[in-house]
Amino acid sequence: MAVPVGVTRLPRGPDGGSRGFDPSSARYRALGPTARPVAAGAELEREQRGRVALRERYLRSLLAMAGRPVRFALHERVGVSALFGASDRDILNFQVSELQTPLGVQREALLRCADIIAYSFELPAPSS
Repeated sequence: MAVPVGVTRLPRGPDGGSRGFDPSSARYRALGPTARPVAAGAELEREQRGRVALRERYLRSLLAMAGRPVRFALHERVGVSALFGASDRDILNFQVSELQTPLGVQREALLRCADIIAYSFELPAPSS
């Protein structure tokens, strides 16, 4: 017999139709869009260029990892290694092969990125 599961809903917002926090509350002011000072035009553009460069470098590192052995440091001081396969679109999971864990080897696995503290891999030597 199926057991019904209750659904938790957020309280109604101050206008009665939306769900969320009262814009005049201290929490909303502390976490809201006006909590961080708005950068000037040139400063905002410089910050965005920096973010674009970092994102591009990260995506290129994912491409460089494909098919290579990668070492992952997970929570609870667990270390595993595997051959990196791919990432999902939102970079929430990594698909790996030959995952070597303290309990044995898994032929194929998905690692949740939220469980990964750090990872490392060796780049090929530059050809001369």
